[in-house]
Amino acid sequence: MRVVTAEEMREIDRKAIEAIGIPGVVLMENAGRAVADTVKKLLSNVANPRVCIFAGKGNNGGDGFVVARHLANSEVRVKTFLLGEIGQVQGDAKTNLDILIGMGMEVEELNADMLPTARVAVSMSDLVIDAVFGTGFKGEVEGYVSHVIDTINESGRPVVAVDVPSGLDSTTGMVSSSCIRATYTVTFGLPKVGLLLYPGAAYAGELVIADIGIPGFLLADESLKLNLSTGDDIRHWIPRREKDSHKGTFGKALVMAGSPNMAGAAVLASTAALKAGAGIVTLGVPLSLHSVMNSKLTEVMTRGLPETESGSISLQAQPLLDGLSRGAAALAVGPGLSTHSETAQLVRNMVMTTSVPTVVDADGISAIAQDPGTLKAAKAPIVLTPHPGEMARLTGLSIQEVERDRLNVALRAVSQWGKIVVLKGARTIIADPSGIAYINPTGNPGMATAGSGDVLTGIITGLLAQGMRPFDAAVLGVYVHGLAGDIASSKLGEMGVTAMDILGNVPDALRRLAGERGEQHVGWPSRQAYRS
Repeated sequence: MRVVTAEEMREIDRKAIEAIGIPGVVLMENAGRAVADTVKKLLSNVANPRVCIFAGKGNNGGDGFVVARHLANSEVRVKTFLLGEIGQVQGDAKTNLDILIGMGMEVEELNADMLPTARVAVSMSDLVIDAVFGTGFKGEVEGYVSHVIDTINESGRPVVAVDVPSGLDSTTGMVSSSCIRATYTVTFGLPKVGLLLYPGAAYAGELVIADIGIPGFLLADESLKLNLSTGDDIRHWIPRREKDSHKGTFGKALVMAGSPNMAGAAVLASTAALKAGAGIVTLGVPLSLHSVMNSKLTEVMTRGLPETESGSISLQAQPLLDGLSRGAAALAVGPGLSTHSETAQLVRNMVMTTSVPTVVDADGISAIAQDPGTLKAAKAPIVLTPHPGEMARLTGLSIQEVERDRLNVALRAVSQWGKIVVLKGARTIIADPSGIAYINPTGNPGMATAGSGDVLTGIITGLLAQGMRPFDAAVLGVYVHGLAGDIASSKLGEMGVTAMDILGNVPDALRRLAGERGEQHVGWPSRQAYRS
């Protein structure tokens, strides 16, 4: 599903109105009706419901006037406040304001002196509708409007935001010091970036994507490069398993991982590659860990490699690794490797010389950060999976700078390096050098646990081994990883989830996503669930 910035959505609206000929007032009517339908469903069990609407002077307010009309026609008692003066409302919004007034409904102009009146109205309502700013908002909410927003947030009433919560930048996800905390957001046409990325996602509540009559080809335009991963869109990417298949059909994966005190990362990554469907997985570890790994891992083949004086894999292992990688369809480098200088040089050598699609994570990323030119020299497709701290080291930015602009940091990085980037975190970003990017909606705070990233590395590697295109493997792998975490959390609670729990639920996540039993999975199962 496409995701848009405020500017992109404005352009889509413009094309729908000017090129297609759909009057703006028709789109406004459809938008307001969609919000009203959502509100009526929410209030279906409330006797004699009361709703308070706060409308701005622009088109978002116009949507609010349409909502007020439809709710009043459904015998909902509606109190409508205009944040401004009636004479300031223009265009399609004025058309709908005039209709509302023509129906005999009161629209009360709200100013700073009337805040006590608004506070009483909110306290007497069963639900509040925010139709103040819309997608054009940037910066800080000022003046009495900030007090109105604070009043709504402090009321304890459920809030439905029209298109975007007021005070939220729909392009960046940044929020004003006063921003509506919506229970539901009914957004129009396509989800906006700021509704999906944090902190904005925390203010949007449950997202409803409403069809307001914009032609589908405008919403699916290939010039729109940003996407939301949904089960409906990516389940068909899961590699097929024909009846006459054998283990060789599903590819060989080589995992280069582990060092003293970090052997668990090697176990998690290599096992995850198998759980994701790879036919054969070989784990290369320091020789001193080989007997431990050999007894720990039943299905994964292990290979002891020459090691440094500190017990990490040494440069002398490169000829052996080169030979193993020539027979592999995918390579993973980095989990638990250590930052020993010789091991780091081995990582850089492997990344520059291998012809096998490669996932680089953890200490592998730290090795590349010491010499970013490694990426330019790499011949094979590379998937980098940094967390914000690792991304900061790779880019020279601070962690705060990365977190403030995750999407654009990822897009700039892939443009500069020519490699796929999986920027991990809440709403992981998967970006391709072509400029296409996906926002991943699965996952939960329970996954913030040691070893979770090693499982992700293994999943992507396992998918690569089966012949998936690297970018598709990254998008699908991140989705499945998050879904496995959601399933684990639903069983155990967020505080008790470990990386092994995520790993154990990878097959169930793939099964649910594939819909083998027609089950809906935890998280964001389909676009239909988010359409009114």
